[in-house]
Amino acid sequence: MIGLAPPEHDPDAPQTATTLPVGSPATVRAYVGGLVRRHRRAFTVLVSVNAAAVIASMVGPYLLGGLVEDLSAGARDIHLGLTIGLFALALALQTGFTRLVRLRGAMLGEQMLADLREDFLVRSVALPPGVLERAGTGDLLSRITTDIDRLSNAMREAVPQLAIGVVWVALLLGGLAVTAPPLALSVLIALPVLIVGCRWYFKRAPGAYRSEAAGYAAVSAALTETVDAGHTIEAHRLGARRIAQSERRVREWTQWERYTLYLRSVLFPVINVTHVLLLGSVLLLGGAFVLNGWITPGQLTTGALLAQMMSEPIGMILRWYDELQVAQVSIARLVGVREIEPQAADDKLSPDGRDMRADEVRFGYRADVDVLHEVSLHVRPGSRLALVGPSGAGKSTLGRLLAGIYGPRTGTVTLGGAELSEMPAERVRQHVALVNQEHHVFVGSLRDNLLLARTDAADAELWAALGAVDADGWARALDEELDTEVGSGGRALTPAQAQQIALARLVLADPHTLVLDEATSLLDPRAARHLERSLGKVLDGRTVVAIAHRLHTAHDADVIAVVEEGRISELGSHQELVTAGGAYAALWRSWHG
Repeated sequence: MIGLAPPEHDPDAPQTATTLPVGSPATVRAYVGGLVRRHRRAFTVLVSVNAAAVIASMVGPYLLGGLVEDLSAGARDIHLGLTIGLFALALALQTGFTRLVRLRGAMLGEQMLADLREDFLVRSVALPPGVLERAGTGDLLSRITTDIDRLSNAMREAVPQLAIGVVWVALLLGGLAVTAPPLALSVLIALPVLIVGCRWYFKRAPGAYRSEAAGYAAVSAALTETVDAGHTIEAHRLGARRIAQSERRVREWTQWERYTLYLRSVLFPVINVTHVLLLGSVLLLGGAFVLNGWITPGQLTTGALLAQMMSEPIGMILRWYDELQVAQVSIARLVGVREIEPQAADDKLSPDGRDMRADEVRFGYRADVDVLHEVSLHVRPGSRLALVGPSGAGKSTLGRLLAGIYGPRTGTVTLGGAELSEMPAERVRQHVALVNQEHHVFVGSLRDNLLLARTDAADAELWAALGAVDADGWARALDEELDTEVGSGGRALTPAQAQQIALARLVLADPHTLVLDEATSLLDPRAARHLERSLGKVLDGRTVVAIAHRLHTAHDADVIAVVEEGRISELGSHQELVTAGGAYAALWRSWHG
């Protein structure tokens, strides 16, 4: 078959539009198999009820075939009233069973969809934070929204309807073979056309739908980045460039949409031709068989009606199987997180002390492009280290390595002699915590937001944590205090208050080493200075790595590391670096005018 060729990718467009993997066919099959086994009882009930509905629907053709048989034999007493009564009873049973099939199918679909959502959420939350950070907003957003939406119809309808269609076709074929075995040959006439058309379609459809989904993810990423960085785009007059990029992404996506529509425009006529061939061959062959005395007119009538009934389940199977081609891509994208191999973690590995070291560390977000170059650093227990330097120098990246978010490409980052990258994430969080300028207030009470850090904390401990970050004043002024609903739809909090909640969680978590990545950046300078003084008594005795552009934080630190172009260019106390007259001294003079 010759027709529309698949579109070529824009060379500037990502081929997969994602850094998270897409599940392999083996992974998808294993997950779907597990999902079916999880709901095998519901599947058994659905198949059984559907079989009863199909058998009830076959009563009509057999009754009509019997009438034709009696009339052709010259019978005068055909018991028409009994036949009509049996038909009405069969119709009532079919209606009842069909309703039950739809109800059971919808319930099964909703249960499987709920399981899929929960499985994806649980698996995503369990991923290392660095993996999620690299994935980006567009890819995660498209998987959680678009792929779930595409799966909704498939889970609610496609899977149950496919099971129904397969049982339906099997029983009709069985009925046709039992009623008039020679008529079963008619299936062999229509089958090659259906096989050839489906092979052509299903050879092209999965890749096309996968590219279509990737194209949509690229559109989402481009639009999300444009909205998030709107002020920067406006300030640098990048509007025309971003619009052009978005148009390229939309154009590639719509080309794949057009191609998948073309594939369907070939498949559906093939299905219609199959229906015509099936019924036509039954009538032609059946007529020849009747003339030769191989079957009776009643058998031909029943066989023709069963063949006519077969068109609906065949169309149902192919229609919903096509729907599953779209769903298969979405499932592959959702279960792809299962293919992320967890970093080899030694559950028995524990730090022996609080001494933190980075030795000859190299790290980059892309292959062969390092952000940090042979960085070595020693953070003594209980000391305060400040990382300063120009934007983009690698301060936050180094802080994330020290917090165990990322693992170095080469070199080691150790805590108490144990490599952070080899420890389970949960164990790392028991010792080291990262608090950055990003914060989130979850929908729920203020108490629930704080208990995220330690679920067994008493109210007195919650108030103590709020007091440690100077948040108890406004918290006690709330109408319901700790029970006040905050977040979307609840009490609106200022950015400073939201950040104080994040810092209060830190106090409750009580790790011995803290990495503060501009943790007070959303507070005005006076409030930030006041909060940092309040935090001083909380931070006493803990190891603190502070990343900030405000140099008063560096002034209070025991050791200052100046990071420039991914390397530590200076290391020492405030007074030592000011006296040295290097990069830090220049920053300090600039800060103080």
